[in-house]
Amino acid sequence: MESNTTKAIREEKSRIREKILQLRSLINLEEKKRWDEKICTMLLEIIDQRKPKVIHTFLPTKDEINLYPVIKTLLKKSLTVVTPRPLPKRQMEALVLNSLNELEEGIYGTRHPANSQEFNGNCDLIIVPGLAFDHDLNRLGYGGSYYDTFLEDQHSLKIGICYPFQMIEKVPVEPHDQCVDQVILPA
Repeated sequence: MESNTTKAIREEKSRIREKILQLRSLINLEEKKRWDEKICTMLLEIIDQRKPKVIHTFLPTKDEINLYPVIKTLLKKSLTVVTPRPLPKRQMEALVLNSLNELEEGIYGTRHPANSQEFNGNCDLIIVPGLAFDHDLNRLGYGGSYYDTFLEDQHSLKIGICYPFQMIEKVPVEPHDQCVDQVILPA
């Protein structure tokens, strides 16, 4: 049985998700492109400084931040790029990405490498999607808890990325929610 507090938190999360998804769908395409480029530049600067060997990143859907320039750069540098494939029971499989030309459709509109090997090692850096973040580094995802479950066992740098309107005053938090180590957004 769900407590009144838990129910209130989940309802607030749902309201925030709905609002952010609506705002994200209304972004001016020129502004989105400018923000995407700035976020990619910031990510590549962090990667150049930290020199990770294994980077876990999501493959963005149409409204999400376009990370494909970063991913292409990582592949050209022969770094190990790992991407998620959602599985049942809020689990994610980490798959090695060798090419952006060999992708297949997954659940929830996601894409992942086709015929790829599973990666079971440690990631040095994880680029984490989210609908909202706050200054305490709390993250609000899409509601499936896939990343919360995945991040629970990861001891790597976790970077959340978002547009300015996705940085909110306070993300409602439940005990299973996982924070990130850093959030980058365009100025």
